[in-house]
Amino acid sequence: MAAYKKSDINIEVITDENKVPEEIYWSAEDGNIHKEEAKALMLSVWDSKSQETLRIDLWTKEMPVDEMKKFFHQTLVSMKETYYRATQDDKMADTMGDFCDYFAEKLEITKK
Repeated sequence: MAAYKKSDINIEVITDENKVPEEIYWSAEDGNIHKEEAKALMLSVWDSKSQETLRIDLWTKEMPVDEMKKFFHQTLVSMKETYYRATQDDKMADTMGDFCDYFAEKLEITKK
């Protein structure tokens, strides 16, 4: 019988009276991360039964627009990389990469 390991990733969201996030914290014991602050998060879960993606998109009142633009760009780049690892589809990964470059150019995001 194989030994299984359970891993937990926890997200804590503190909201104002209108349920708008003021603070977001995340923890992942396996990654030695304990209650780290985040200004935004995007979580996607695939529901195989309904064949759709379920999502949680949150950001705090303090998330600056320029950081949100970078967050989206880096998320798109990450999705391209994940897509390639999952499918080995060079052509579409390259197309997604071209879009990421276009996105960064139009938002005038520069790498530092």
